[in-house]
Amino acid sequence: MKWSIFKYALCAGLMLIWFSPEVSAQQAPAELNSKYDKRVHRYRRNWEKLIPTHTKIQFAGNMGLLSFGTGWDYGKKNQWETDIFFGFVPKYDSKRAKATMTLKQNYLPWSLHLGKNFSTEPLTCGLYFNTVFGNEFWVREPDRYPKGYYNFSSKIRSHIFLGQRLTYDIDPKQRHTAKAITVFYELSTCDLYLISAVTNRYLRPRDYLSLSFGLKLQLF
Repeated sequence: MKWSIFKYALCAGLMLIWFSPEVSAQQAPAELNSKYDKRVHRYRRNWEKLIPTHTKIQFAGNMGLLSFGTGWDYGKKNQWETDIFFGFVPKYDSKRAKATMTLKQNYLPWSLHLGKNFSTEPLTCGLYFNTVFGNEFWVREPDRYPKGYYNFSSKIRSHIFLGQRLTYDIDPKQRHTAKAITVFYELSTCDLYLISAVTNRYLRPRDYLSLSFGLKLQLF
């Protein structure tokens, strides 16, 4: 009988200690800290996604004589890339040089390893939109022209392209600013050239296709 009373008393004492304000106060901050840490981690992770993963330099391609850009790789196998470029067009016969901006989307269906540190993307494709800065270019037809005289925008061009790439993965011991270097070329055409090619059968591919070359530095 005494032993039973002792057990009940012991259980009651443990319950009082467990549910006491002091213990609850200690558990609550731990739970709050856990939720807080998760929220901070999620917040930082989302912001880290905005950090560019690569930089690029591209020559020609109706983006400007030379364009400099940065972008992001994503997807299960990093098969998607989104780039933003800023380029320039020399003045040539015009009054001044011009600046350009390009938003580009790339898709790389697959990659093949060629041996130690080398790989290739036998097919790359995508589209991009390019604009030229300047008052002489327009999105909508100016009033000085008869209605319907120009059925296209002279300020914004849309393009499609196909290309190939060769990548060299830098040895981890020799990496400084990049983990890989990629060289590539692309064949592209814009909406205006494509319409001209369809409506004018005498045009040759060299009349509506543009060849460009580029270099990509993989930062992460």
